[in-house]
Amino acid sequence: MSENVALIGAGAMGGAIGTRLLETGNRLCVFDLDKEKVDVLVAKGAVAASSAADAALQSDFVITSLNSARIVDIAVFGNSGVAAGAKEGTLVIDMSSIDPEATKALAEKASASGIRWVDSPLSGGAPKALIGELTLMAGGAEQDVKDAHKVLRHVSSNYTHMGPSGAGQTTKLINQVLCGLGFLAVAEATQLALDAGVDAAKIPTALKGGRADSALLQEYMPRYVERDYRRTGRIDNMVKDLNGALDLARINNTAMPLTSLCAEIHRMLTAAGLGGEDEAVLMEFFKGPDKEQFK
Repeated sequence: MSENVALIGAGAMGGAIGTRLLETGNRLCVFDLDKEKVDVLVAKGAVAASSAADAALQSDFVITSLNSARIVDIAVFGNSGVAAGAKEGTLVIDMSSIDPEATKALAEKASASGIRWVDSPLSGGAPKALIGELTLMAGGAEQDVKDAHKVLRHVSSNYTHMGPSGAGQTTKLINQVLCGLGFLAVAEATQLALDAGVDAAKIPTALKGGRADSALLQEYMPRYVERDYRRTGRIDNMVKDLNGALDLARINNTAMPLTSLCAEIHRMLTAAGLGGEDEAVLMEFFKGPDKEQFK
């Protein structure tokens, strides 16, 4: 069954989600401040909206894919925002990666405005969105999370209700801790293999099925070996998420020494001008980053 969906935010991630929703037969109304990003989806069959309010007016579900809690707040509750056009009971599905406490506040504002809210951040990135294999962790009321699946089933292969509002975002931060440390561990191991004269390209095959195997190992060690710096994610987004995890750790008095180090290394790369690059540039940490080679 197809759904009427509004998409607010058509960047790399939002664009992939929108593409998949169109390919699976849904009606998509899209709004983004960047008209060129909207045009890409319009060329695939989406309808362009004049504002977030206009997009919400034409839809039963609203997906937001934005960079920060502040931007989500403005897009939903600001002038000409989603809340200004949404019908009573419209379900907002926030697929951004933002702070759990901010998410709880946004969900409360939504309830006061007569709209429903599910936080459903993701893991898998744009490549998995395009083939409908995202991993989604959802927070919100049980029925709202169930209703959100009517749309999210098109982009995900693993969808878990983690608890009330904010629980999805908390789970995403845990995911990012594991990913951030995993990226760094694989990069470090790759460099050791290269320095020791082992054919690092064979290691993913050699370790496949063992305790050290992982999706990150299989995907990223070959990329590290080849210095394949195609962008499928951003270093500065990882910094944001690791900072969020460390903020949550401080609230809960959780010791996270490894995550702190991982965040610092990511910040060093960002300070070197590589914040917009893929996690693959972690390899450059071992020899000192040089932004010029990425131009």
